[in-house]
Parts: sequence; structure tokens; C-alpha cells
Amino acid sequence: MTKHEKRNHVPKHVSEVVRIRNLEVGFQKQPLLSIESLIVNSGEVLAITGPSGIGKTSLLKTIAGLLTPLSGLVQVCEATSPQKPPRGTIGYIPQKLGLVRHSSVWANVMLGSRAGNTKSHSREQSNNAILAMGLEEKRNEPIKRLSGGQQRRVAIARTLAQRPKLILADEFLSELDEETSDRVVEAVMQYVSSSGAAMVLVEHDISRAREISDRLLVIDDGRLNPFITDTSIMEVRS
Repeated sequence: MTKHEKRNHVPKHVSEVVRIRNLEVGFQKQPLLSIESLIVNSGEVLAITGPSGIGKTSLLKTIAGLLTPLSGLVQVCEATSPQKPPRGTIGYIPQKLGLVRHSSVWANVMLGSRAGNTKSHSREQSNNAILAMGLEEKRNEPIKRLSGGQQRRVAIARTLAQRPKLILADEFLSELDEETSDRVVEAVMQYVSSSGAAMVLVEHDISRAREISDRLLVIDDGRLNPFITDTSIMEVRS
């Protein structure tokens, strides 16, 4: 699926998946990032970029409910923090993948699928996700025997099999070569397009972030701002 096709897909029911207002993220009462207002709608892919250590991962963890905000409102899938959305609603792909290393690819993907599907559909969704990630030959292989890139694809398959309403992805294309990266992006974008799910991703590669996303924001000086290119600045000034 091309970016043009993705952008022109309109979900049947457009709704807010994430709503943030007057949010402060930080540690030990020291703010790291402040966001006055942010809304992510169903079917939308939002990319966030910026230097290391500036709060990108902390923001994802806050949306996921893994980090308590210093202040402000975080609403995800109509559940307002500290209330949790229904089980399986959020699919999180962290940098540290959290796979069960002694278990097989199939067992790890099934963990995600069981969180978001009925028992009768969990096996089907796991099979589909493994095929989408090109891991069918590794299905019974233990995680510890896989390369870093293969393990990352398992983590993505685990999330796709879950069929969440919101995908949070932290540098999810790292360790993948260009061909594999293209395949992964196509599978994830196809899921977003067909399901109407939303996606918020952290990506250091700005050109790749712009290709994937509908909207690109940058964390700068403790704020979340629209990403502006030099060309955009020249156009505004003229």
C-alpha cells in the first residue's frame, strides 16, 4: 500500500483514540515534556521525532499507562487515566521487546493474540500475523535463536495478532534491512487502514517518519511542535 492510498482511506467511524490536555511528563516532580493539547484519531498515523533523552519514549509509556503523568489528562480509547482501557486495546512495541526468550515464535505471538481476541479467533490471527512478517519458517523456533531483526518482527507480529485499537511503536524498524523494513511497514499500514486503528510511533529517521505518517511532530525545548522543514519556513516567510 502506498502512502497516497493510506492517506485517502477514510475509516467508517472516525473517532478520537487519544486525547491529551495540559499534560506534564517527567520524573521526581521534574517536568520533561509539556503538551497543551493533542488528539489522535482512528485511522491516523502520528510520528514523533527529536533528539535522544528528550521524552519521546516517556510520552509513549504515559499513553500506554506505564508511566504516571505529573499532571494533566490522558484519555485512551475513552478511558481516562488512571483508568485502563479494555484488555487488548493497546498494542505496544517497545525498544526492549519483552519477548519470552525460551518460548517459540508461535507462543510469543499467541500471547498477544489471546489478549485481543476470542479463543476461537486467536490462532487464526496469530497465523496471519506470522505470515505477514515472513516468519512462517521460524514458527517453532525459540526466540533466543533468532537474530535481532527477526525478534523485532516477532514483537510486531505479536501486536498485529492482538488487533489493537491503538499501536504504540518505539523505533519499531530498527535492526531491519530496507527490504524487510518495507515489508513490515506495508503490513502495519494495511492493518491501520483496514481496521481504523490509530498508531503513534517514535522514529529518529525523519525521512522515514514522514513517509510513514500522516502527521509528524517534534519534541523541542520540552514541547511537542509540528515538524517544519527549511522549505516550509521559506514558504511561510515568502
